[in-house]
Amino acid sequence: MTEPPKPGTLEMPEPTGGPGWYELGSVEALADRPVREVRIGRLRLALTYRDGAFGAISGVCNHVGGPLGEGTLEGEYVVCPWHYWRFERTTGAGEPGYEADRVPSHRVEVREGRVWVDLVPATKRGRLPHKPHALAREPVRAPGPPRVAGISTTVMDTTHPRYSTSEALLEVGLEHAAAMGHETRLLRLRDLHFRNCEGFYSKSARACTWPCSITQMDKRDQLEAVYEAVVHWADVILLASPIRWGSASSLYYKMVERMNCIQNQITIRNKVLMRDKVAAFVITGGQDGVQAVAGQMLGFFAEIGCTFPPFPYVAHTRGWSAEDMEHNVCFVQQSEELRDGTRELVDRALEASRRLLAAPPLGAERMARGGRKAHGLANEMPAQPMEQPAEPIPPLEGTA
Repeated sequence: MTEPPKPGTLEMPEPTGGPGWYELGSVEALADRPVREVRIGRLRLALTYRDGAFGAISGVCNHVGGPLGEGTLEGEYVVCPWHYWRFERTTGAGEPGYEADRVPSHRVEVREGRVWVDLVPATKRGRLPHKPHALAREPVRAPGPPRVAGISTTVMDTTHPRYSTSEALLEVGLEHAAAMGHETRLLRLRDLHFRNCEGFYSKSARACTWPCSITQMDKRDQLEAVYEAVVHWADVILLASPIRWGSASSLYYKMVERMNCIQNQITIRNKVLMRDKVAAFVITGGQDGVQAVAGQMLGFFAEIGCTFPPFPYVAHTRGWSAEDMEHNVCFVQQSEELRDGTRELVDRALEASRRLLAAPPLGAERMARGGRKAHGLANEMPAQPMEQPAEPIPPLEGTA
């Protein structure tokens, strides 16, 4: 199954006489846009027009096969719409500093007002070696007792901090784990500067990569700390969120949208990054909505491979009519019951983790097809136009 053509794509039949010069159409018809995808049978080209001259290069990006013909033209460079790799529009050479990272180029001629392209490439594809991102390593659990990563999703002005009921209980849980000899980490999302998910998956499932495309391109993006903790380091993930209009914190959603790259590896590659992980939750708020928040969290973390202890969350709310938040804060500050409940949640999560780690590992294929992907996808992923491994994404200029 091949991807359907986008508007403006020029679809042409397979040549009958084998590779060679091929007529595409009139200059007038093909000069109306700077970049156009051309499909000739299985061959994909990016045809460009600038300053009265045509150029043609392969339509398949060197990175993960992005459609260069659907990209944009910046000066003399075609920019891939997926991850913004750039190739000179007539030679196929990579951008300055990456010239050898090139795609094939094709000769173009105008004959009596008609545009012809040579289907035999004038230059070959070339790839520079790119050092893999640190997150791309195979997850291997280090020996030792279960490790606990706490993630606070509370939003506040760090210059003028306030008391957070969910974060206070999270800290109680981490202190309890540490007192029993377990390594712990506390990540406050508000202290991390990271970009919103920018919808690479909406361009194509293959455009959503692991590690996250943004993490690879932008060295200033700090969500790497979360990826490192949940994929490579922690055995137990203890996540805390306030309730905001019946939903979790906005920072929670900002984080999990970026974590789609973890789940997407299961969808398109049968690759499970998170194995033998236990997730548990702390949910508090002045108004109701506990079950809605917990349901979303359970659904998402199940989809990325986590399991849960019995009674996987501790929660507190004073109900719909409780608008006196100062009283809610006082209640949590004074409640030993909530603190004990959080400690018991951590105990259950650690016990579940110990049992998982002691059991024989579940086979990769059984685990990958154990959930809602138990059958094939409704629309199987289209085959890539050419065999090519995914390359790490070079950082954008100015992000070092």
